[in-house]
Amino acid sequence: MRVALFLTCVNDTLYPGTGRAVVKLLTRLGVDVDFPMGQTCCGQAHYNTGYRHEAEPLARRFAEVFRDYEAVVTPSGSCGAMVRELYPRLGERARAEGRGDSLAVALAPVVPRTYELTEFLVDVLGVTDVGAWYPHTVTYHPTCHGLRSLGLGERPRRLLEAVRGLELVGLPGAEECCGFGGTFALKNAHVSAAMGADKVRHAESTGAEVLCAADNSCLMHIGGTMTRLRSGLRPVHLAEILASTEEDPAV
Repeated sequence: MRVALFLTCVNDTLYPGTGRAVVKLLTRLGVDVDFPMGQTCCGQAHYNTGYRHEAEPLARRFAEVFRDYEAVVTPSGSCGAMVRELYPRLGERARAEGRGDSLAVALAPVVPRTYELTEFLVDVLGVTDVGAWYPHTVTYHPTCHGLRSLGLGERPRRLLEAVRGLELVGLPGAEECCGFGGTFALKNAHVSAAMGADKVRHAESTGAEVLCAADNSCLMHIGGTMTRLRSGLRPVHLAEILASTEEDPAV
């Protein structure tokens, strides 16, 4: 199967190791992974800040870059939700405003072929045991876009439960937002910081070594809060755990 990795801006700029982990994991599972060099931002930041028309060229670019792949896989629930949930709205609004249907037509084939990583593993490849080994105690935070927009449900937990050596412990208040929310963290800094602190305190109460999530934007916020609170926890992306093996372990 030939798939494309949609890395996203945050991962490309700050967390390239997550992208390498996705390639390592999918290659181990027999998937042929490409990284199209023409990929850019999905436009989520523009759309969420009210610049809908400015997001449209980025959506059109996404459709052009990824149109020839059987599947597009991203290690980001928020960017995956932008493509699956909001790209169709962009196309429909353009049509409703009398600007034609070319955007909707361009997006139609690629939107349903775009998957968040855990969706792709469980729903497309049909696996939960990916041969991973990670001898640590882990608690899992379900990020808002994955939980509410994509409906990832138990997929991430099922993958983590199959990792050898990993002890998965429940996170109190797991479904509460961590407080990041993109520009929300800038516009409502005090509220965002308080929500982040609550999330870290809940994670610390589990006794886990690692807090895991499937979106580095949220892990960036939570990790910064951990640093300020001098927490002993580490934030780790789910892909890096799933890519870890006894022969080539993650740190």
